[in-house]
Amino acid sequence: MAKTLERITIGEVTLTLSNPTTLPGRWVGQQEVLDQVLAAWLVLHERDLPLNPRLIGKPGVGKTSLAYAAGKKLGRDVYIFQATMDTRPEDLIVTPVVSEAGKLKYVSSSLVTAVIRGGVCILDEGNRMSEKSWASLAPLLDHRRYVESLVAGIQIPAHPDFRLATTMNDDASTYELPEYIHSRLQPQIYIDFPEPEEEFFILKENLPFARDAVLRYVVSFLQNAHNAHEPFTVRDGINITRFALKLLQKSSPAFKGETKAPLIKALLKAIGMILGNDAKRYFPSKT
Repeated sequence: MAKTLERITIGEVTLTLSNPTTLPGRWVGQQEVLDQVLAAWLVLHERDLPLNPRLIGKPGVGKTSLAYAAGKKLGRDVYIFQATMDTRPEDLIVTPVVSEAGKLKYVSSSLVTAVIRGGVCILDEGNRMSEKSWASLAPLLDHRRYVESLVAGIQIPAHPDFRLATTMNDDASTYELPEYIHSRLQPQIYIDFPEPEEEFFILKENLPFARDAVLRYVVSFLQNAHNAHEPFTVRDGINITRFALKLLQKSSPAFKGETKAPLIKALLKAIGMILGNDAKRYFPSKT
């Protein structure tokens, strides 16, 4: 059953709020970067303000999961706004829609819902947005701590508990951030590839049904690729493992691990179909 959307009135305008986001799994490993996000959000004095960290790394290294874990660590609702090249200022703040009764109603974005309710907003892939969209958030990201909806004609102050982080792929930037926004999105927190044991436990968290031996093969493959400066990530490893196990189930449904050959064949097939045949060179030679 769909959850009933909450409404709130600001001035003479009634806003329909968004529901928070729920993500499966938990943050595994790299405690240091989790602590860095939480430190950025601390408020040390009544005249202090939280910072708006920018999480940077290759696609699939867990930037969104990190920000989500930090928000849940604070005990807050977390809202994710997916930025795109087409994101408009009104998409970020308040959008007018026509209700079933033919009347105009105003729907707040997930970001503005977090602003109002004191939640955490993850602005995902923020460097895909244009300067015009970023400019609409400038007052929210500095000491003013508000957003203004020109569509609804209201100014919306941020709850003291509101926190924001934005994720950015370091190899997929669409727009350069203007300097006045760049200075408001600090500190920069870089999420690198995990260490082998961390990578294993991340795979284990996401694939609890996979045997440890299978995951070790995939970790070895990923670590070899990392050392060669390939962009392959844990997300790729999860997809490879899932697909390989499905291939194995179709070809050898009675497989119990007595021989390695069917498993290795399935893993190599999955790697080729997901990342391309050239990626197979990083599969561990000693198996």
